Amino acid sequence: MKFAHLGDCHLGGWRQPELKELNFKSFQIALEKAVREQVEFILIAGDLFDTAYPPIETLKETFEEFRKLKEKKIPVFLIAGSHDYSVSGKTFLDVLEKAGFSKNVSLFEEHNGKIMLLPTVFSNVAIYGYPGRKSGLEVDDLERITLQDSPGLFKILMLHTTIKDAIGNIPMKAVDEKKLPAADYTALAHLHINYNKNGKVYSGPIFPNSISELEELKYGSFYIFDNGAIKRQEIKLAEVLAVKYETKNSLDATEKIIETLAQQSLKGKIIIVRVAGILEKGKISDIDFQKIEVFAKSKGALVLLKSTSKLHVAETETESNIIHSEDIESEFIKQFEERNPNHFNHLIPSLIKSLQIEKLEAETQATFEDKLLSESRKIIEDEIQEN
Repeated sequence: MKFAHLGDCHLGGWRQPELKELNFKSFQIALEKAVREQVEFILIAGDLFDTAYPPIETLKETFEEFRKLKEKKIPVFLIAGSHDYSVSGKTFLDVLEKAGFSKNVSLFEEHNGKIMLLPTVFSNVAIYGYPGRKSGLEVDDLERITLQDSPGLFKILMLHTTIKDAIGNIPMKAVDEKKLPAADYTALAHLHINYNKNGKVYSGPIFPNSISELEELKYGSFYIFDNGAIKRQEIKLAEVLAVKYETKNSLDATEKIIETLAQQSLKGKIIIVRVAGILEKGKISDIDFQKIEVFAKSKGALVLLKSTSKLHVAETETESNIIHSEDIESEFIKQFEERNPNHFNHLIPSLIKSLQIEKLEAETQATFEDKLLSESRKIIEDEIQEN
């Protein structure tokens, strides 16, 4: 038995044309590799698209790739992820299925508090699936699932979620993998990580989905299952060069960043410029990133991405005296509550605190964001239960 396991493709997700193209090219390469490897079928464990309603050009290109697979008689089995999931239940995954290009294996019934997944049978394989949902809302459901029996068949379970073993001690909502029903292979997506343990495998993204992921992961991946051997396939299309520049003066930062880039080989690379510091002179907008990008591209850079999230303007003494309070945060909250009276305002301090959790060194950006959402959601859910 031989099959490919993809996930977190996020087609159409990047705003920059160059990265959107690289993302789709990575998807094409994965499918081409699966065809060359003569796989019997392909699994896509959620987030084929970055949204339930992707741009028309993305749809056209994607449908063309699925058409090629259909002509080669390679079936595709998929589930919805947290990005291409729709509360209405209607997504373009349905259109793919109606065109005969894929089969959504999210088939289940609820009985007596249990969710029974129904198999999609192909050859000697039974494929079960349950979709991902926004903000990890599928987690509670997954600890109630069972599999309808399919004796003598190789069982594949497809999930788009977070399992506890994959995140370690990170405090976020996750499924206890020990409570999941037994399967010969569990095809996972959602966490953009390299994880392969006891037949439970996260495919990793086909292409990094954010600046942080470009720095952390560098490239995309997927897996091929070959008669029991689980082999990770790397997709390397462009090298990533991250440049960090710290400054107190934004007025001369443009030229100094260009000088720093001039010392590097930029040809064909994705360039990430992270600027940090407390500005004593000038404003953040004084840094001419357009000029920096023009220079980078003149040296052959594929694309330039910037981040100023850790660049701040120093507070002046006049500004700090505007609010006559030792606790500025409390004063801001008080002013907000006076202007916006609401029953839930008492949750504001707890929600602010939940957003102050620091990103761990070994934690991916996607996992960190999920952790923040999980903590905030818990505060709101506790409030709803109490009332």
